[in-house]
Amino acid sequence: MRHLNGYDPENYNDTKVLHMNHFLTKLSLASAIAAVSLGMTQAQAAEYNFTFAHVLIEETPNGQAALKFKEEVEEKSGGRISIEVLPAAQVGGDVEIIEQIQMGLVDIGIPPTATLGNFEPRTQILDLPFLLSDYDTMVEVLDGEVGREILDTLEDDNMHGVNFWGAGFRHISNNVRPIEKPEDLDAIRMRTMQAPIIISTYENLDANATAMAFTEVYNGLQQGVVEGQENPLANIYTMRFYEVQDYLSLTSHAYHAYAAVVNKSSWESLPEDLQQVMIEAFDNGRDTARELTQQDEKRILEEIQDEIAINEITDEAREAFVEASMPVHEEYKDIVTPELLHKVYDVVGIEY
Repeated sequence: MRHLNGYDPENYNDTKVLHMNHFLTKLSLASAIAAVSLGMTQAQAAEYNFTFAHVLIEETPNGQAALKFKEEVEEKSGGRISIEVLPAAQVGGDVEIIEQIQMGLVDIGIPPTATLGNFEPRTQILDLPFLLSDYDTMVEVLDGEVGREILDTLEDDNMHGVNFWGAGFRHISNNVRPIEKPEDLDAIRMRTMQAPIIISTYENLDANATAMAFTEVYNGLQQGVVEGQENPLANIYTMRFYEVQDYLSLTSHAYHAYAAVVNKSSWESLPEDLQQVMIEAFDNGRDTARELTQQDEKRILEEIQDEIAINEITDEAREAFVEASMPVHEEYKDIVTPELLHKVYDVVGIEY
C-alpha cells in the first residue's frame, strides 16, 4: 500500500492551508483504499488459480517466457485466471514436478521431453541423437502434425500437452578433452538428465552416464563426481557450468525441447474461451523463449570464450556422430513406436 504523509495542523497558521491539506489527505486515503479494494476484488474475482512450476532460474529465456505467459493470461482473461509461477525447482526437480502435475498439486509445467519419457515413452522420440539437424527442421517437427501427435500421447498420463517450448540445441562440456569425434567421449563420466534415452545415448558412445538432478550439476562437476555434461548454451551460461569445465564442444546433437503441459482436470475445467486465451499465451511464450534463446547464444559464446575452450565439430565428424548414434535409434524404435518414428523421419528426411 502507498505510504500516506500526514500533516500536523499545529505547524500551519493559515486555516485555509490546513483545510486544503486535510482535504488532500482524505482524498489520498480514499484513493489508497480504493486501490486496495480493487486489488482485493481482482484477486477474489479469479475463478481459476493455477500454479506454474519449472526448474529454471527466471533469467533464462524460458524463465522470462513463463513470466510473460503469466502476464498475458491474467490480462487477456480479464483477471478470471491467476497464475503463480514457481521457478528454480522450488517444488522439486523435473520428475517431481511431472508427478505433481499428474496429481493436480501443480497445474502447469514445462518439463524436458526426455524426462517425460519416464512417464510416456513416446515423448522421448525428440531426444534421439542427431534427429533434428537444424532450427527450421525443429520447428517443422515440433509445431507440425507430428508434434501434435506426440503431445496427444500425454492424455493417458493425466496431462494435456499444449505445445513445445525449448532452450536451443544441446552441446557437450567436459574436463577431459575436446569432443571432436565419437571416440572422444570414451570413459568420460557424463552427467545426464534422469532420462533413459539420454543415458543410452552416452553409453552407446562408451561414456559413463550418471543421471543427476539439474540443480546438483554444478557441485557435481566442481567436486569431480562427474566430468562432463550436456545442455543448451542458455543453461550452461545461467548455471555457470563454464566455471567448472575446461572444454565446450558445439555438437548440437539434440534439441532441448520442453513440453508445455497442464494437469488434465485443470485444463478441462476451463471454458473454451479461456482455453483459447491459454493456448495463445502458450504459443507466445514458446515464440518468446525461442527468440530470446537465439538472441542470447552469440552473446553467451562471446562472454565465455575466455573462460572455456570452445570447438565446433566438422561436417565429417558430424556424419560420424550420426552413424554412431543410429544404434540408439534402433534401440528405441519399438519404444517410441515405428509408426511415430517413421513419421518424424519423413519430415526430417532420414531414410529407413
